[in-house]
Amino acid sequence: MKKLILLLPLALIIFTSACNNEKKETADTEDTVTTGGQEAVKDDVSQKDIVKVAVGSPDHTTLVAALKQAEYVDDISNAGPFTVFAPTNAAFDKLPAGTVDGLMKDDKKADLQNILEYHVALGVFKENMLQDGQQIGQANGDNITISKSADGKIKINGKANIVAAIPASNGLVYVIDEVLLPPAKK
Repeated sequence: MKKLILLLPLALIIFTSACNNEKKETADTEDTVTTGGQEAVKDDVSQKDIVKVAVGSPDHTTLVAALKQAEYVDDISNAGPFTVFAPTNAAFDKLPAGTVDGLMKDDKKADLQNILEYHVALGVFKENMLQDGQQIGQANGDNITISKSADGKIKINGKANIVAAIPASNGLVYVIDEVLLPPAKK
């Protein structure tokens, strides 16, 4: 019994010491956690997400700048799945002079977000799923209309051509040659 009484304080000291070390390890681990969405994850092996596809394209620098200005980088890099109709820099250049610069101002952020949301559908719509006359709901609540010719060429809203399709880890990117402008709100 005397041995048990002597061992009890020793066990208590060891237990308390172990708990303090555990808390320290947890605190050290928490200091190394980075903030940010999926775009903050460094991974050079896996398939790129939609944002990394756009960032890696020299033809989409305007789109990437718009995503940053609208604070949508985290949203589009998340799990999805998304189908993104990604206008090229040349597509943005077709807009009336000053349009892009105007949309990049802080007081036009809501307008920029609406336009960008009009380029995103929830779900993956592969080319073989797209049908002539099909309407697809976009993230801003409006619809786009698909036109498919007999030779298989696809247009969006009768104007934007799909130039390429690029699979991504969180969906599909269609490179398009026009900026899609949402219909005016009634």
